[in-house]
Amino acid sequence: MTNVPFLLLIEDDDAIRTALELSLTRQGHRVATAASGEDGLQMLREQRPDLIVLDVMLPGIDGFEVCRRIRRTDQLPIILLTARSDDIDVVVGLESGADDYVVKPVQGRVLDARIRAVLRRGEREANDSASFGNLVIDRSAMTVTKNGQDLQLTPTELRLLLELSRRPGQALSRQQLLRLVWEHDYLGDSRLVDACVQRLRAKVEDVPSSPTLIRTVRGVGYRLDAPQ
Repeated sequence: MTNVPFLLLIEDDDAIRTALELSLTRQGHRVATAASGEDGLQMLREQRPDLIVLDVMLPGIDGFEVCRRIRRTDQLPIILLTARSDDIDVVVGLESGADDYVVKPVQGRVLDARIRAVLRRGEREANDSASFGNLVIDRSAMTVTKNGQDLQLTPTELRLLLELSRRPGQALSRQQLLRLVWEHDYLGDSRLVDACVQRLRAKVEDVPSSPTLIRTVRGVGYRLDAPQ
């Protein structure tokens, strides 16, 4: 990523798209825009942004399907724009692979803060590594391998795994993880943690439905264990 983050904003409402483009540009971002999911996917084939801001309610292919299609081949960070904060929109969006969400009407500074928080998740860390069974986390290279094979993780999935790996065997609450990974701790956003854990387990566990690495601690949250 360059010093000036390059964003792809996919939003069909002309007024909202123009206002967000102007606000994000003023906040120091370089912004490309698309008015539909189809146009956004085409632009993604031609250029690579650092992050995608994606409206849920789009004509034709909706934001959920756009997110799913991107996740089939790419781990670019995605922030959803949703008109509702209810469980259906948020959970479907997170299960589709989104890293975070912002509820409309969107304040430019709030969106900018979320964007910068997501982008920080991919920054390099101290020069060390940790092993958990056949899983190796290299904090210097910001890579994770399983049985010697590189795993393709989103920045949010990687940051979540890093935070858990710093405290092996220690249970972290959902609110702790929200502060450490997402940098906010709104009570309703515990769904962010659960959805990300589910996606991460699908990549790191031998049997995701019976996890041996990322364990649920009932009434608390999650911990990372080395398998016995």
